[in-house]
Amino acid sequence: MNNSRLVKISKYLSKHLRHTPDCLGIELAPGGWVAIDELLAASNAQKFPIELAELKQVVAQNDKQRFSFDSTGTLIRANQGHSVKIDLKLDPAVPPDILYHGTGKGAVESILNSGICKMSRNHVHLSASIEIAHKVGARHGLPVVFIIATEAMYDRGYTFYCSENGVWLVECVPPEYLKLSSQI
Repeated sequence: MNNSRLVKISKYLSKHLRHTPDCLGIELAPGGWVAIDELLAASNAQKFPIELAELKQVVAQNDKQRFSFDSTGTLIRANQGHSVKIDLKLDPAVPPDILYHGTGKGAVESILNSGICKMSRNHVHLSASIEIAHKVGARHGLPVVFIIATEAMYDRGYTFYCSENGVWLVECVPPEYLKLSSQI
């Protein structure tokens, strides 16, 4: 299967499993799960047919590991990034002492003043490596990386989660826990 087809399927899944399941006529169960058969039937009804083999390839090969199958192989979900209200059923986790957040240069002043807000998403996304944060920031223009004092946040009662693909999630990051990175 060609790469452009995989990208189209990935974008389609991101849209519907993270933001607009209702437009596809599906409902996300607790944890963000939906039956694979239901997803494939709904996409087919919308004239965007996806073969099971294609779906498996997208889940296995997505560079950001955005999607997961459950242990039975009958359910699929987006790992994080939802704008629809959904409880991903993740357990709180103790974060590393420092995490990173990548953004575009245009957002720096606002972030320094207000912190990192989840905006339309359910969580702020943080990376365990500065390199990943830099890549994320590059999607938003000239990349800038913030260092997050997660140990201090955790000690003050902030709850962190780690998604299946290693993305750290938190409700917000107030400005007092931020420092601009000089590394890129």
